[in-house]
Formats: sequence, C-alpha cells, structure tokens
Amino acid sequence: MTDLHAQILIVDDEPDHAEVMAESLRRQGHVCTIVDGFESARDELTMGSFDVVVTDMVMEEERSGLEVLEFTKAHQDDAATIVVTAHGDIPTAKSALQGGAYDFIEKPLDLDVFRNLVNRAAETVMLRQQNESLQGQVDSAFGFEGIIGDSPGIRKVIELIRQVAPSNLPVLITGESGTGKELVAAAVHKQSKRAKKKYVAFNCAGQSESLLEDQLFGHVRGAFTGADRDREGVFEYANGGTLFLDEIGDMPLTMQAKLLRVLETGDVVRLGQNSDRSTDVRFVSATNQDLKARCESGEFREDLYFRINGAELNIPPLRQRREDIPLLVNHALGRYAADMDCARPTMSEPAMLRLVAYDWPGNVRELLNVVQRMAVMMNGDTIEISQVPDEIRSSETDDSYEVGSLAGIGLDKLEKEAIRQTLAMTGGNREQTSNLLGIGERTLYRKLKEYGIK
Repeated sequence: MTDLHAQILIVDDEPDHAEVMAESLRRQGHVCTIVDGFESARDELTMGSFDVVVTDMVMEEERSGLEVLEFTKAHQDDAATIVVTAHGDIPTAKSALQGGAYDFIEKPLDLDVFRNLVNRAAETVMLRQQNESLQGQVDSAFGFEGIIGDSPGIRKVIELIRQVAPSNLPVLITGESGTGKELVAAAVHKQSKRAKKKYVAFNCAGQSESLLEDQLFGHVRGAFTGADRDREGVFEYANGGTLFLDEIGDMPLTMQAKLLRVLETGDVVRLGQNSDRSTDVRFVSATNQDLKARCESGEFREDLYFRINGAELNIPPLRQRREDIPLLVNHALGRYAADMDCARPTMSEPAMLRLVAYDWPGNVRELLNVVQRMAVMMNGDTIEISQVPDEIRSSETDDSYEVGSLAGIGLDKLEKEAIRQTLAMTGGNREQTSNLLGIGERTLYRKLKEYGIK
C-alpha cells in the first residue's frame, strides 16, 4: 500500500477497461479522473492539475494517445505520462518514450505491474516537486548573502540589490527598525566591485556633533584636549571600499552640510587641519525615518537627501510579508541548534500559526529573539503553543492582517495570495494547506496550476 495520494488522469475510450485501472489505483489512495478521448483530456489538462496521466495509445478518435502525450508535455510538463499499448504497437510505444513519456505497459494489463509502475511514476513526480520546492526555499532563504525570505517584497529587494550593487550609485535603505537594513547594506557591498575591499559600518544615532565629526573625518594631534596622536575617520578608513552610515536621519543639520561637501568632492578635512585628504568610497546609508517629511519640516537637508538617494531600497515590515515567517523561524532554530550543538528543535503547527498571526512591531529582530528564547525554555524537542510568550499568544491579530490594505484588490489575487502564504506557512505541505484553507486537495492542485504556484 502506497502512502502517495496522486492525482491521476486516465484517458481510455473503453469504459470498463478504464474503470478497472481506476479502481486498482483508488484502492491505494490515488484520486482518479476518467475521460474517453483527447478532447475531454484536453479540457481536464487545461483546467486541472495531475501528477500522472495514463493514456491508451490507440482510440477510436483520430487523435491518438501520442497527442495526449504532446498536450500533457506542453501544458503540464511536471506530470508523468504512461502509455498503454497493444503488443503490436511496441515501436509506437518506444517513440512515445522518445517524446517524453515516463514508460509504457502492454495489454492485457497485469494490475500489480500496472500499480507499481504508476506508483513509481507518482513518486518520481512528487520527489521532483519536493526537491524543487526545497531548493527554491534554500535559494531564497540562504542563497543571497544570508537574506532570508521568498515574499514578493524581499524578492524585489534582492532584484534591486543585484541591479544597483555593481554601480557606484549611493544607496539609501529605508524601513522600520529591525527589518534587516544592515544585512542589505552588507549585501550591496558583497555584490559590488569593491567586495574585496573594506566594508565599514557606522551608526549616527546618539552621537554628539563633535564626536560625530571626529568619527567621520578624524583629527590631527593637538586638535583638542586629549588628541595625542593623528586619527583617521571612517571615510579614510573605508577608502576604496564601502561606507555604511546607519540612522542617517538622526544626523544634526550642521553635520549634514559637512557630509554633503564630502560626498560631492570626495575630500575630507580632519579636525585641527586645513588641508584636504582625498577619499573614494561607495556610500550606503539607512534610516527608519521619513526623510521626505523631515526635509519638508526643515530637519533634513533636501540637497543631501537627493545626494544620498541614488537608489532607494525599501524593506517591508514583517507584518507585510508573513509568508517569510516560517523560513525565518526555521533559520533561527537551526542557528540555535548549531550554537548549542544539539538536535534541531521543531515548532508545532499551532505555535507557528500564532507566530505568523502576530504583527511583530520589532520585525525580524524581535522574531529571532523570541524564537531563540522559546528554544532555550522549551521542554522536549518541540516548541508548543503554551511556550509562545503571553503577549504574542494573547494578541488579537488573527483576523486583522492589514485589513485596510485589502480594499480594492481582486478576489483572484486575494485567493492566490492566501494559497501562497498558507503553502509557505506549512512548508509546502499540500494536505495541511488544503485543510487550513477549507478546500479539497484536488481543488488546491487545480488552483496551484491556475495561478502558476509551485
């Protein structure tokens, strides 16, 4: 008895023969659809989604099983096709193999051989689908400079990084605190032509004006009390590489003017010195503030804003990319296991759903901290819903996923997004996905094909 529950299309113009094949497969848990010729098969292959197609080679219609094979290959290339043939049609059956069929079987059928052949075909298809799904998750989650996520927002950020990194355009990274702006800045450097040079990160927040100027531009001996030796600033230290200034929106206005001059000329003047020192850096900055609004209020120089915003990379908050949460959770659990040299913990489905439902005001930083805390405090090897922190477990966000943002969105887009996010939440498990969405597995398969979701 197989554990597979494959969707199988049987194309045969002999009803009794088709029913015998279907019944032998249904006993093993497969879902079978029977049609009597090419026209009906074409409709099913257009509207539905199948793992295996079993077609008779010769039927009364002018169009043969080879045309079913060709249509399947053109419209459902992931499906495996098995051709049923009479003994005298072996050469034609072999040509079907050359045309992409999985295998062929001769009449009269040995049902045990037939079932085993279909099971092997279904296993091959499903294993390939699982590998593609896992590889897609690995590539998305860990394949690009450690940036974790496969949501449209994160894919857009990665695409923009690839576009702007090879140039010398200044990059402004925007987003709420905890979204991963530092990681994106490092990715820009690693993907740039300066990747083998220095990458220097400096946070402008909480710095007095005098200390900030010293940190950025450096000083010479005797510039102020305690300056007993020359010291280069971060611009000189990063020369030839990339300089990342975080929280640039917190910089005082007078320092903004000095920074603008350096960005325009490339020359820095150390405190206590009159002569310039030439520098060459790729400038990347980040802020969690609305710089346009700060320009309008006079708190940020508009000319500096235009100077640093050669290309803007906006990182969406975690509540707008909930489908990335399972990937982030699994990453955090894997990191915990590596740090503690222990088996990787698992997250129960109720606990995962609770984490997905929460709004995460602290974004990715908060999520990773919470997951690590739960892993430390868990009993056994599974994190249960009872171990989710009270403030997250009791929050009332289950039915309020950015409700206002849904207005005006077509129902087909909402349905597609619901399916995609639920698949991500369940790690690609179609049975769990269909149960959570309240639809049958066959309907889910058809929707996956209809929307082009893998």
